[in-house]
Amino acid sequence: MKSTRRLIAFLAVVLAFAALAAGCGSSTPSVGANDVAVVGNETISKQQFDALMEQAKRNYQANKQTWPDTGTAQYVALRKQAMQFLVQRAEFEQKANDLGIKVTDADVDKQLATIKSQYFGKGGKCDATCEQKFQAEMKKQNLTLSQIRDDVRASVIQNKIYAKVTSGVTVSDKEIADYYDKNKSQYVQPESRDVRHILVKKKALADQIYQQLIHGANFAALAKKYSTDTSSKSPGGKMTISKGRQVPEFDKVAFKLKTHEIGKPVKTTYGWHVIQALTPIKPKSVTKLSEVKTAIQQQLVGQKKQQEMQKWVDDTAKSFKSKTNYQVGYEPPASTGSTSTGP
Repeated sequence: MKSTRRLIAFLAVVLAFAALAAGCGSSTPSVGANDVAVVGNETISKQQFDALMEQAKRNYQANKQTWPDTGTAQYVALRKQAMQFLVQRAEFEQKANDLGIKVTDADVDKQLATIKSQYFGKGGKCDATCEQKFQAEMKKQNLTLSQIRDDVRASVIQNKIYAKVTSGVTVSDKEIADYYDKNKSQYVQPESRDVRHILVKKKALADQIYQQLIHGANFAALAKKYSTDTSSKSPGGKMTISKGRQVPEFDKVAFKLKTHEIGKPVKTTYGWHVIQALTPIKPKSVTKLSEVKTAIQQQLVGQKKQQEMQKWVDDTAKSFKSKTNYQVGYEPPASTGSTSTGP
């Protein structure tokens, strides 16, 4: 159902598991009987943990996936991921204060409105129908508005931390030029031309079609009637080809033909082709740095921001290690993994 898919996507935005290891803490602070962990001055309750696991289970069911049995490696991994997510969220909440980040109700309202309109609305807006759909799905998934707002607030905090931590990231012209030089093959456009072809299984039919074409038959009509190449059949066999991107036998003929010339049938692994060259060969070219500079800059800035944020996440986890303690059986793995740290 479309509504179910929307909710899955919605939950993926506000409740996606992280994969960050926080490590086992020292003996302090102590963990209460109804809690799974204490992170700095924040407590993570069993109720929070169980609610997150239940939501993960509902997502599995909505995706028609089998929820792993208790005690299996997959189930244990899900529990650890849930714990990692909750610990990281607690860390971010506390570090936000150190960074001078404040999240208001208005910030949460704005983000929630964006999510509603994206997954339940039309045209970027959430009208009365959108709100009804949101409420119905929330009820179906046994979620409260308070739970949703808490998770949206956490995502807003993460986005603001990301913006703050990565605000000073820049890329120099030299870095852009160096990237371009090292990856120049990406910006080479090989020889190309427009052709049209008819693909059939038997040589006899290909020969017959070739004879009809050189005696004036309509190429497009024959392509629509006989060609087995579904991608080019409708436009009468027309396609733009780049040298080296087709099978060698096809390339050899297609780039040897004179403009408008029809080649004799050629065999490839796909069958027999009758090819006609429609345009002259466009020479190989190299896209200039000036034409791709902005795209390279955006790519490198994005990479640097992810690296900067991941370093901050790792450093934050280390700083909380001695201030984090877990209930027995809830400790995340000791190894550190990457997490989605961007907005």
